[in-house]
Amino acid sequence: MWHIDDLDLDAYLDRIGHGGPRTPSAATLRAVHRAHVTAIPFENLDVVLGRGIPLDPKSLQDKMVTGGRGGYCHEHNLLFAAALERLGFPVTRLLARIRLGGRSHLPRSHAMLLVTADGRRWLADVGFGGDGLVEPMPFAEEATASAGPWRWRLTRDGDLWILHAGEEQLYGFRTDEPHYPSDFEVANHYVATHPRSPFLSHVLAQRTAIGERVRIEHLGARTAEGLRDGLRDRIGITISEADAASLLPLIYPEGRPD
Repeated sequence: MWHIDDLDLDAYLDRIGHGGPRTPSAATLRAVHRAHVTAIPFENLDVVLGRGIPLDPKSLQDKMVTGGRGGYCHEHNLLFAAALERLGFPVTRLLARIRLGGRSHLPRSHAMLLVTADGRRWLADVGFGGDGLVEPMPFAEEATASAGPWRWRLTRDGDLWILHAGEEQLYGFRTDEPHYPSDFEVANHYVATHPRSPFLSHVLAQRTAIGERVRIEHLGARTAEGLRDGLRDRIGITISEADAASLLPLIYPEGRPD
C-alpha cells in the first residue's frame, strides 16, 4: 500500500550520514531520527513556486535523497516511515491538527508517526520544522524529551494527545482510526494548494543542528545569487538562481532590506 520497496535504503542512509546499526531497536530509531532531522532541511519552496508535491517514495527519494532538497511534513515523514519499515520497525502513519497560537480546530494536515521499538511505542516526527522534535520520544502521558536547549512534553486533552515544545502546543492527534495513503494525499493537497494554507504565503527553509536552527530569514540575502548560495551553504538546499530570483519578492513582499 505504501510502496516502501521503491526506496533505496542504502542511498537514504548515506544521505543522512547513518553508518551505524540497522537493527530495529530504540537506539537505532533515535540515531536515524536525529540524523534525518539534522541532514535534510525543512522547506516549502516548491509550494510557493507553484509546483506539485508528489508523495510516492520514488518522488520523495528523487527530491530529498538525491536531489539536494528538503521538504515539509508529508514528504519528510512518509520518506522516514518507508525507511523505518525497510529497517524492520512497525510504523503507524497519522495526521495531526496544528495548535500553534492556541488554535485547536484547524484541519488535520500535519503528518507524524508512531513507531514501535524495544517493546514500546515512540512518537517520531522528522518533519515539523520550527521547534519540532529532534529525537523520538516515548508515547506516554507526561513523557518528555530534550535535545540541546529544546524540551518537549506529551500530554492528554480528552481523547487527544498534545505535543508541546516548551510552553507552546505544537499539535494534537488521535490514534483510534486507521490512516491510508488517500488521507495523506488529501491533507497534502490542502497544505500545498488551499488559499488559507500558510505554506502558500510564507517562504520557509530551515536547517536544524543541535542547539541551532538556521532559517531562511537569517540569510539576509539581497540578490538571487546570494539567496541561492546561502540556501546551499547554510541550510543545505540546492536550487537554481532562476528559482532564487522568483523567491526573493516572496521573501520580501514589502521590498528587500537595505
